Order: sequence, then structure tokens, then C-alpha cells
Amino acid sequence: MLKSKASILILLLVSFGLNLISPDLAEAQRRKKKKDEQETKEPEKKPAKSKDGLKSYKEIIKDSTETKVGLFTVHKVDEKYYYEIPEETLGKEMLMVTTIAKTANGIGYGGERTNTQMLKWEKKDKNILLKVVSYANTAADSLPIYQAVKNSNLEPILYRFDVEAKGKDGKGWLIEVSDLFSKDVQALGLQQSRRKGYKVTRLDTDRSYIERISPYPTNIEARYVLTYAASAPPSNTSTGLITVEMNSSMVLLPEVPMKQRLADQRVGWFNTRVTDYGLDAHKASRRIYLDRWRLEVKEEDIEKFKAGELVEPKKQIVYYIDPATPTKWVPYLKAGVEDWNAAFEEAGFKNAITAKEAPSPEEDPDWNPEDARYSVIRYFASNIQNAYGPHVSDPRSGEIIESDIGWYHNVMNLLRNWFFVQTAAINPDSRGMQFDDEVMGRLIRFVSSHEVGHTLGLPHNFASSFAYPVDSLRSATFTAKYGTAPSLMDYARFNYVAQPEDKGVHLFPEVGPYDKFAISWGYKPILEAETPEDEQEILDQWIVEKNGDPIYRYGRQGNSYDPSTQSEDLGDDAVKASTYGIQNLKRIVPNLIEWTGELDKPFKNYDDLEELYGQVLTQYNRYMGHVRTNIGGVYEIYKAIGQEEAVYTHVDKAKQKEAMDFIQKELFTTQDWLTDDAITSRIQDFGILDRIRKLQVGTLNAILDWGRLGRVIENEALNGSEAYGLLELMTDLRKGIWEELSFRKAIDINRRSLQRAHIEKLEELMTKDASGRSASSLNASQSDIPSVARASLKVIQAEIKRAIPGTSDSMSKIHLEDCLERINVILNPS
Repeated sequence: MLKSKASILILLLVSFGLNLISPDLAEAQRRKKKKDEQETKEPEKKPAKSKDGLKSYKEIIKDSTETKVGLFTVHKVDEKYYYEIPEETLGKEMLMVTTIAKTANGIGYGGERTNTQMLKWEKKDKNILLKVVSYANTAADSLPIYQAVKNSNLEPILYRFDVEAKGKDGKGWLIEVSDLFSKDVQALGLQQSRRKGYKVTRLDTDRSYIERISPYPTNIEARYVLTYAASAPPSNTSTGLITVEMNSSMVLLPEVPMKQRLADQRVGWFNTRVTDYGLDAHKASRRIYLDRWRLEVKEEDIEKFKAGELVEPKKQIVYYIDPATPTKWVPYLKAGVEDWNAAFEEAGFKNAITAKEAPSPEEDPDWNPEDARYSVIRYFASNIQNAYGPHVSDPRSGEIIESDIGWYHNVMNLLRNWFFVQTAAINPDSRGMQFDDEVMGRLIRFVSSHEVGHTLGLPHNFASSFAYPVDSLRSATFTAKYGTAPSLMDYARFNYVAQPEDKGVHLFPEVGPYDKFAISWGYKPILEAETPEDEQEILDQWIVEKNGDPIYRYGRQGNSYDPSTQSEDLGDDAVKASTYGIQNLKRIVPNLIEWTGELDKPFKNYDDLEELYGQVLTQYNRYMGHVRTNIGGVYEIYKAIGQEEAVYTHVDKAKQKEAMDFIQKELFTTQDWLTDDAITSRIQDFGILDRIRKLQVGTLNAILDWGRLGRVIENEALNGSEAYGLLELMTDLRKGIWEELSFRKAIDINRRSLQRAHIEKLEELMTKDASGRSASSLNASQSDIPSVARASLKVIQAEIKRAIPGTSDSMSKIHLEDCLERINVILNPS
């Protein structure tokens, strides 16, 4: 009975599908069954290699492979990436733009471009070669010299790839590209300067990998993470590592390059320079052409364009706003882009440029700000106080392919400081640490528009701010019509000239008449011209029509000796403009504590007061620099041969003497208003006197700069008594700095420091060489400078001797005795 019951129970369990076999026994049976099945199968045959030794396509690219189609078809097989390169793209020129996509603190910034290079893919036997192409030396391929130029420009091989297989259906070639982005290919990784600074020893390949490679119709985007071993990383120092996420955009360049437009130094423009051996000249000549977007008239609109009607270009310039941008600033950034439509209308185009918000992932999951097909205003969470506007251009033609404007969050602090220190005396909107959104938005629009101007091809034009008469900047009607400068591309920040009584005066520069002229000159199609050379006569005529009008003058950045091309100045008279500016600073200083305080934050410290007081000193020093440049100054106004006019002209003597008098009065004479005890007692325990000393000594040393004195000497040699000569300059300087000697006056602490600095500088001029200290070609030891410096010291020596007996102030007397001893040692070192 028991046996019968047990049998029934087992039968029931089996019928209900319950497994009474142990797990280990079940696994053993499963493995045995699989082995038996494998033994009964025929052995799998390995695919036979083709006659050329290559694998078959299907051996590498299986049905499960992740494949994306674009410029090249990109395959991902496990962790390996393959390019399937069509035969027809071999030899075509492409641009590789490499940027930092993500980074750690201190290592660049997201969106920073690290390299741009022109490339092409070539097949050589069983290899695909990635070559770097250069157009630095060129000649038309129809000329006999073309072959010589080509032979002198052997193209470096950036990387060599084995051909793994022929492409699908036997078309094209399959290569594995994983190592290009995960191994140390310097051109696609961290720059050499940073490697050196951070003491990078190697790329750690175990910590480097490819994030993704995405192909598009005309470009391929590769995103990859590189980790370097470094003994001096700027952050996370305990790790000894630097990790950056890079993005390389490879863009197919246009089949037919855009027609070049040849540059002219009389109109400021970013340009491409090559040495053209094909020109009919007795030496290798430079060919310089503009970097500009390809704006062309549609075929159906040509007659309208010729009739003077505004037309839309074939392809509009489009900027996208980074989705990381705070929403409230987006309209102002967009407005800064579209402000330039007024300039393009001068070139005959309407709606030439626009800004759009970046699409959401739902709208376009493939949109990528690093994608070189898109121009983007990138928003960086950074404490850097700046913005920048670079561009990438086709080296064959100058055609701008794309541009990414970098916008740092902390540029708002810079804008607040500028606006405060330059306009708070007359503008209630700028009195405070937190501006209204509308006010800050207008400042953001101003900088956005400036940076967009760079991406359109325009460099800084530092001659622009010199164009308007100073007193016109105090006029509400004038500034409403013309702004504060003819070009937004100058550093003509805000209107520091206007005084409190100048009601309704405009405070900002706008896209001005020079900007409109320059955009028209660079972009307006000249339909009747077939070649760049055919355009030159017309382009020259456009410039000559504006000859002599300062509004349309271009002045390059970096010219330190031309008072009409200065940074952050306003108006055609630095002395008058700086006088107005100082008057406004004197109005701001007594209110600094109130205007930097916030009534709703009684617990805050004085950091803002310290920062804005520093801004006052900086602005004050700018005014001294603007005036100082007139001394030994030379105007540089570009001309062409046909104009038969001088390019370089010395600043007249009266203007130079006026500048010297201003500096003696406004800087070298102690300025008590700058050392307000109510301010200094709240921000520092010590150091205010040294800050003032640095302002004075910096200007003194700049006046006695080797190059400046060299220009003074040459001016006198060329123009005689009409020039402000070296002896006269030295005499005026000495009389002002040592004025107390003539009147037996007490010498205050600021003046004592300045007088010692004067002695030290004269010693340097007398005993040191100008080598490495001046951009000029001055041979100091063989010039008049050492002898005049010695003579000045002797005069000071004699005047001190006469002054000491009549000096009653004890500290002044001790100071003069010390100065006398210093001079004696200099003049008689033995």
C-alpha cells in the first residue's frame, strides 16, 4: 500500500511539471547535451581570405553590428570602431576641428578649440593614410611651378591604417579607427603647451576610451576621453592624472571653393595668408584674402540685386543658443546676433543672419553643439571674466565654415564693473551690485554683438573711438544718432565722458557706420568680376570715397605708439576726455560705500567695496595711459600708393607738451581724493600707498621707455624745433617731479617715492641696454639717451645740493640727503 501511494505521488508531481532533480545534476545534463550537439555538427569553416589577403566584409561586419550612415559609414563592433570609406571620398579635402568638450577645473574650458587642420584620406597599397594638407605655399595647378610647390610641401602622415576589408558590395574600404582617438595622437589631444605646463609623461590608455562616433551627411563627430599621467595637474593633484573629453569634427569642404576676396590693410579684416609662387613677381609674394561667410545671391534674384533691391542670400548665417544658457539671457544674446542685419543690408542682403534656440533632444536627438555644421553661442559655467568669438575657415578660400562664440558666466561681473565705474556718476541704473535684468540684458546684448562681429570677419578697430569730437559725446542728439563710436569692434566700452548735466546722453556703442561700411566692403557681391583681381579696382574705389573721414578709418590692435588707436578710450582728445572721466571718478569715490552696500544685507562684508575701489584705480590708470601715448606718439593711418599720402605722422609738439602737463598735474601731484580713509580703512590694513606708487611709477617708466624716447629723438632729427625734443621732454619731466626743490616745499610721502623712482629710471637709461626691453630697433648705448640721462642726474644733483640747506621739513631733508647719495654712487660708482 505504501509503495502504491509513493508511485501515485511521483506520478502526480511529474504531471504537474515539478522537477525533483538537483540543480547540479540538471546543469551537468545540460552541458552534456550541448556537447553532444556540437560533436554531431559539422565543424564551422573559417571564411577564406580574398586573393589580396583581406578579410571578407561579413567576417567583420555582422548582422548584430551597430551601424550609422553618413559621410563615412561608421560601424561599432564590441568596443572597436570602423570607418567604411567610399572610394569617391579618397583625396577629398576635409577640415578637422578639435575642441575640449568637457574638462576639470583649470584645464581649459568646454568648447575651447585646441587644433584645426586640413586633412585628406589616401590609399597606399594595403593601407589608408590620413594626411595633413597645407596651403601655406601655393600656385595655380595650371602653372609649371605648381609641381615644384607640390614637391616642396610633402604632406605629413597623421595616421596609417591597415585596410581590413573591402566595403560592402566590394565598394570602398573598411578600416579600424579606434586607435586614432584612444591612443596618443597629439594633434587630436591635449596641446603641447599644456602637456609641458602640467608635466604630462604619457597617455594612460587603460583610462582612455571612445565615447561615441557619429556620422552625418557632411561630417563625422568623434567624442573620446583621454587620461594623461601628469606630475603637475592643475586640479585633483593627488591623482597625478588629467582627464579631458575631446570632440573632433571632420567636415567635408566644399567641392568648389568660394571665390576669394583679396584683403586691404585699410579695412580691418581677419584673413588667410599664403605664399603664392604663381604670381608674376620677382619674389615669392604673399596672397592675403578675407575670412568670410559664403553669402551669394540666388539666381532668381540677380536682377533685383542689380536694381538695388535687398535680397535674401542663398544660405543664411545661423547661430544657435546653447541650451545651457539661462533662459532670461537668451533674447539678449539673440538680439546681439541679429543687430548685424543692419550692416548686411548695406551689402545688399536682408535677413542675412539669425539666431535660434538649440533644438531639444525630443526635437532633434542628434543635435550636438560640438558638431561643426552648427555655429553655437556656448555658455560656460566659469569664473573667467571674458567672452570670445573665433571662427573656422577654409584655407583654400577663406570661407568661414563655422564659429562657436564662447560666453563665460562671469563676464557679467566684468560688465557690471565697467558699467559702474564708467557711468555711475551720471546713471542711477549702474549704482549697485545687482543690476536689473533689463540693464544686464542690454550689456549682454552689447558684448554678444561685439563677439558676433569677430565671427563675421571683423577684428578690433581701435581707431574708431578716436573719430568723434569729445564734446559730441555729451550730446543726447548726437549719441542717439551715432552711438559713442563708429564701430562696435573698438573697445569703446561706455560713455565716461558724459557729465551729470548731460541729460539723455547715450551710453553704448552700436553697430555703427564703420561696421556697415566694412561689412559691405567685404560681403557685397561684385557680380561683374570673374576673379578676385577683377574686384580690386572697385574695392579700392569704395575705400577712396571715404578717404579722410575718420569715421571710416581702421586702426589695428597692438599699436602702442599711436594715440588715435587706443583701447578703451573715447573721443579725439585724450586730455579732454580723461579730464571729464576723472571728474566722474571724483563723484563716484565719495559714494562707493553707499553704492556697493546693499541695505537688505547688513551682514555682508566689504568685498564689493574693495573690488569696485580697485576698478576706480584701474580706470584712473587707463586715463593716464590714454594721455601718455601722445608723448613720443606717431599716428599710423594706412594709405595705398595711389593716394600719395604719408602713413606715419608724429604727434605735434603742443599736444605732447599738453599731455606731459596733464600727467604732472593729475598723477604726479599727490591726489588725496584717491586715498579716501573711509574706504581704505574698510578694505585693507596696509598697502594703499604702494598702490598709488605703482600708478605713478608705471606711468613714469612708460614715458621713459626706450622705444618712446627713440621716436622722440627721430622726430627731432627730422623736424627740428617743431618737434618735442629729448632735452625738452627730460627738462619738463624733471621740473615737475622735483618741483619742491625750487620752492623749498615739504615733500610728501608719495612724491618722495616718485622722486626715487625717477633716479632709478635715469640710472637704467644711463647704464643699461635696451635689448629685450623695447620693440624698437634702437641701439641705446650709441644713442643720445644715456648722455641725456646722465645730464639730468647732474642737474638734479646740483639742485638738491642747493635745496638741502633751506629745507626745514625733517623728513624731506633726510630724503634729499639720501637721493644725493644715490646719485653720487650712480655718477661715481668707483
